[in-house]
Amino acid sequence: MLCPWRGRLKLLLATLTLVLLISWLYLLMGNLDYGRSLLLSPCFGEQPSQYFDSEALASQVQKVEEENQMLRLQLSQSLAQEGAVDGTDGSQQGLQFGEDQDGRNNLTGCLKQRMVQKCELLHVAIVCAGYNASRDVVTLVKSILFHRKNPLHFHLITDSVAKQILQTLFQSWMVPSVHVSFYNADDLKLEVSWIPNKHYSGIYGLMKLTLTKALPADLSKVIVLDTDITFATDIAELWAVFGKFSGVILLLLERLRRIDWEQMWRLTAERELMSMLSTSLADQDIFNAVIKQSPTLVYQLPCFWNVQLSDHTRSEQCYTEVSDLKVIHWNSPKKLRVKNKHVEFFRNLYLTFLEYDGNLLRRELFGCASLPSLPSGQLQQALEELDEDDPCYDFRRQSLIQHRVHLFFLQYDFPALVDATDVTLVAQLSMDRLQMLEAICKHWTGPISLALYMSDAEAQQFLRYAQASEVLSSRRNVAYHIVYKEGQFYPVNLLRNVALKNAQTPYVFLTDIDFLPMYGLYDYLRTTILQLELPQRKAALIVPAFETLHYRLTFPKSKAELLSMLDMGSLYTFRYHVWPQGHAPTDYAKWRTATMPYQVEWQSHFEPYVVVRRDCPRYDQRFVGFGWNKVSHIMELDAQEYKLLVLPNAFMIHMPHAPSFDISKFRLSASYRDCLETLREEFHQDLSRKYGAAALKYLTAERRL
Repeated sequence: MLCPWRGRLKLLLATLTLVLLISWLYLLMGNLDYGRSLLLSPCFGEQPSQYFDSEALASQVQKVEEENQMLRLQLSQSLAQEGAVDGTDGSQQGLQFGEDQDGRNNLTGCLKQRMVQKCELLHVAIVCAGYNASRDVVTLVKSILFHRKNPLHFHLITDSVAKQILQTLFQSWMVPSVHVSFYNADDLKLEVSWIPNKHYSGIYGLMKLTLTKALPADLSKVIVLDTDITFATDIAELWAVFGKFSGVILLLLERLRRIDWEQMWRLTAERELMSMLSTSLADQDIFNAVIKQSPTLVYQLPCFWNVQLSDHTRSEQCYTEVSDLKVIHWNSPKKLRVKNKHVEFFRNLYLTFLEYDGNLLRRELFGCASLPSLPSGQLQQALEELDEDDPCYDFRRQSLIQHRVHLFFLQYDFPALVDATDVTLVAQLSMDRLQMLEAICKHWTGPISLALYMSDAEAQQFLRYAQASEVLSSRRNVAYHIVYKEGQFYPVNLLRNVALKNAQTPYVFLTDIDFLPMYGLYDYLRTTILQLELPQRKAALIVPAFETLHYRLTFPKSKAELLSMLDMGSLYTFRYHVWPQGHAPTDYAKWRTATMPYQVEWQSHFEPYVVVRRDCPRYDQRFVGFGWNKVSHIMELDAQEYKLLVLPNAFMIHMPHAPSFDISKFRLSASYRDCLETLREEFHQDLSRKYGAAALKYLTAERRL
């Protein structure tokens, strides 16, 4: 059955095309001098001469128009054909489609719906730069993964910050049937940097114009998404629209390359910028201008594919029922505070994916083979090889878990020039130690690298806490790395390794979150590193640890004041009453009168807090929960012949808190303690194999106890 509007559509499109062609020829032939002034702009550099020849350019325009004619004919056919790029009415900045906001779409009913094949690979492109956009990408990806039934390939155009964050995230997420490719945005900046642009996203708001060049030549079509959207349906429905000649932005890359898209948008941009001087909607302004002059490049999609939550009430005209919605676009600066009768539904949908447990999205696609790039198969094999009858099975399984990691969860300013003596405070924490952050920031002015063990929902609570804190929000040298919860034990050494690996300075101060360093310790350590010529020697600087039993403490401002409080009984050497062997080798008696750093020898169970080079040995991740996590690390430092030097004018104080869940299990469970002993013996054996006869002293020392 033929559509009744098809004849009228042919006549309308033919008329528009004729008017457009005449306008272009007038511009090119009648205003050649004006045209040359556009084409000779610096953005083109040294271009081949034929681009500046009027006949050649007219021929190029004719070629494009011929392609448009073919697209118009395909649109009028009853069978769905592929298309090029989707447009917008100018008010839209993210997912783009050319339908009016009243939701009318007379084309859709007469075009066949193409079904997406089972296990067909869907391609999605996203431009992402910086810390905040990286967080938004995670929420977007969650909403896609929640609904999807097909393998996905994400093509991410990123700056160096977003690449580091998202590459680590996807590698640690290990979602089956998901592949990720990264493209360096710096390599594409020259393509668009000549365009004056007032959009808040800066040059990255223009990057979509370069996709035909950036993406692989053999990639024929891709869905292009902004970061601030949430899917309420399977993205395969959108992919199926390719069969109806359209995009969201659905780019038929092959067709766009054939009509010389890069030349087309450049010429259009230069002409438009003569009147508007700069773009306000970034690439959207360029898309709109191209669409205006070549409307046959566009297929109009229903606007329920981009319900925009702004203060424009017309967004409510896009749909009749909330169940009709496909994609929600948070494009207003007010975001969740916009006025809309369904805003509660929108907000709840967004928050659902914002706080949704990403571990639940690691499900296999039924009947579809996982992409070979993921290490999930090796991990699964290692888990299957574990003996479930082993009394320490839970400990061994925890050490094999691949935790999702979101690096640099908040803005972090990397030092442009790293001082050779600079040092980063490294620690880890969970939600119940969050109250320590402000105090530590007041005591330590230098860079900090923290690993936070949290659920997805807790990570959002932390985000709100940090943004509301005057102390935390004013700091840009504190790096927060989220390690998402999974398993029954606290992965303490994994957390330490994440924070340690991502420190940016040559030296690190390895501490715990419940210690407050003395005022001025950061500057003192930098001076000491220089004086001791630490870059030329292998040494670990010990910061003596003390503790208070009072929740309110007048913090000592000097060593003399600390010694006075020690004598009065308001301070104690750390754990002297429950675990003295942990810090006794520090030799507190000698420290009282010392004025120069002094060397101490390793002793069994020694676990001081130290300053070392960032390339020191990593913590052994078999130790989870409570016990032997720091002891094993100090032992390996000693095995590598690090000199242990106690600093005479440095100190730190442990603040009281409720016992952790893991230490309670250690105290109450004999099997817990037995497993810790088993892991300790295995660590000794591994250390002996690694360091040979030099490691025998550790085994001998343990047997003497």
